[in-house]
Amino acid sequence: HAGAAPAGAVLLWPGTPPGGAAPGPQRDSAKGSITQVEQPYLLVHRPARPNGVAILLASGGGYAHIEAGKESGPAAAWLQAQGITAFELVYRLPQEGGGVDAPFQDGQRAMRLIRARAAEWKIDPARIGMLGFSAGAHLAGMTAVQPHTVRYAPVDAADKVSARPDFAVLLYPVLTMQPPFDTTHAKKELLGAHPAQAARDAMSVELQVDAQTPPAFIAQALDDPIAPPENSQLMASALHRAGVPVELHLFRHGGHGWGLGKPGSEPAAWPQLLLAWLQAHGWMTAP
Repeated sequence: HAGAAPAGAVLLWPGTPPGGAAPGPQRDSAKGSITQVEQPYLLVHRPARPNGVAILLASGGGYAHIEAGKESGPAAAWLQAQGITAFELVYRLPQEGGGVDAPFQDGQRAMRLIRARAAEWKIDPARIGMLGFSAGAHLAGMTAVQPHTVRYAPVDAADKVSARPDFAVLLYPVLTMQPPFDTTHAKKELLGAHPAQAARDAMSVELQVDAQTPPAFIAQALDDPIAPPENSQLMASALHRAGVPVELHLFRHGGHGWGLGKPGSEPAAWPQLLLAWLQAHGWMTAP
């Protein structure tokens, strides 16, 4: 069905987004797959007793659609139950009118809006993470490694605050655009069939890592048929070399697109592993 942002959504931009957007109207499939994003927005999931931690969620879909129904929706509900304020990001897709920078503009702007309005949502502005699935992990990764890259002209006071996530969570991620691991749909949508090396490098998250990159939690299955597990391994190595804390979980079996994880499957361990990691780093106190 077609529609605009749902009631209660927080629009990212006061007017037309920078670079434009899909002509609309937004389309949502029965299973919660979103395309034709006319006005990017946040869905806010506020816990009854917020613990001060916030996480911005970006679903995957190969930058061709947004799998909110399978990924950010269930994850947001689970995080909310842990006392974490969760924000689902519905971002513009690069081939739908806003240009290749559109998702990255939306990622930065979403981080800034959450931080600028932290008091209103009872969030600690120094405990705001970003979590991405698949292509959404590429968006989360780019936001984490290049938070200060100027992607748009400031539109209001929110753009004065930092877009840097305090931590990044990358699940079955697409991160590198280097051969032979550049077989993903996300790469095709961002770069086309035969990109120049400079364009590949600019969109390869692992090549942008430096000592200022936030700590990361990464999880992927070794039998992932969509995103080669080297995406996670190359990123973990880059973070390690830069002296940035990283926790990497490689599951033997699990495939791709598991969201919260099927009960009984290996990837179903990730939510509890993430909680333990957040507690170990002091972002969250143990219950």
